[in-house]
Amino acid sequence: MILGKKVVVVMPAYNAAETLERTYHEIDRDLVDEIILTDDCSSDNTLQVAKDLDLIVIAHRRNRGYGANQKTCYKKALEIGADIVIMVHPDYQYTPRIIPSIAYLLCTGFYDYVHGSRMLGRGAIKNGMPIYKYIANRVLSTFQNLVLAQGLSEYHTGYRGFTKEVLEILPILENSDDYLFDNQILCQIIYFGFRIGEVSCPAHYFSEASSISFFRSCLYAIGVIKTTLQLMGQNLGVYKTPIFNANGKRLIDLSDKETV
Repeated sequence: MILGKKVVVVMPAYNAAETLERTYHEIDRDLVDEIILTDDCSSDNTLQVAKDLDLIVIAHRRNRGYGANQKTCYKKALEIGADIVIMVHPDYQYTPRIIPSIAYLLCTGFYDYVHGSRMLGRGAIKNGMPIYKYIANRVLSTFQNLVLAQGLSEYHTGYRGFTKEVLEILPILENSDDYLFDNQILCQIIYFGFRIGEVSCPAHYFSEASSISFFRSCLYAIGVIKTTLQLMGQNLGVYKTPIFNANGKRLIDLSDKETV
């Protein structure tokens, strides 16, 4: 705990057997109260490794997608009384050593959401980020900053921390079950006026780390542009979409049958 707040780490997993244990051993268990892993019907030994590490484990019976995996993780975190929820990918692309920085920022009361940014500093390309991904990240982030009048260094990181209030209030179930979920939830955070913080975070790129294909990256980019324009339309009052509806479906509406 930090300042009496329960800190829970969630790990949305898919074929992470080779990196899960390494990721786990870098998590500060003096600070983190519980670790939840949702296995999205992996074809490798991820589920058994997770059970051997004595994590709270949830197994999807079929592959539901990266976004759906997060929804399951966050629902379980709220059920066990989390005050602070931090998502760490079990593929070791993001180091868990940044968890304390994110957690302490959230516990100060100054921020509702904090993410680890690969773009703060100059280490992204040096650490192996593919050039095309770096350029796409910079272009899309610049576009979103201009349209949404924000000043974030990155919109596309997978290293994120939330207060429980964010996860309780946002209509998260209206979001995609695929990779676009990450950008949609950040746009929701902006729309609903939550306070955003960033910390510099190095990332590792290697064969065992997960990565989406070029084609799916292109689909993601199109989705990001669409989501950004939807938010602009919502702000201008000329277009409405369920993901920015305060009465939209929230995690409390997610049934247990939908998480397995």
